[in-house]
Amino acid sequence: MSRITLEQANCIIVKAFETAHDLALQPLAVVVTDAGGQPVAFQRQDGASIGRFQIALGKAAGALALGVSSRKLGEMAQERPWFVGALAAGAAHPVIPAAGGIILTDDTGATIGAVGVTGDSSDNDELCALRAIAAAGLHAQG
Repeated sequence: MSRITLEQANCIIVKAFETAHDLALQPLAVVVTDAGGQPVAFQRQDGASIGRFQIALGKAAGALALGVSSRKLGEMAQERPWFVGALAAGAAHPVIPAAGGIILTDDTGATIGAVGVTGDSSDNDELCALRAIAAAGLHAQG
């Protein structure tokens, strides 16, 4: 089984920040985790608020917890708020049901980690995550 490397994680962060710059977005924070939800790398841009680590981690870890993007987790929260609330209350990491958390897979489709981006709109956070994953030569769970 392959794993996300620090070099790959840092590349994702750089690419997400480049996308944010190109689109003139608000300051972002990006976390890349391993398949178990443990942070491999994290950075926040100058001006990003102090709570951004927990939000980025919650998007990534929430995606990993249910095996779907945090966007899908947000849809689940609207359909079954009690379920997502119970998950969040008992989870080892924060669970943030908003777009911006994407599961990373290797060439075989095996989960190797996740990316969580926060700081702008959830749609823009997700866009930065997806572009960064592709630019780093990795795969987003489809």
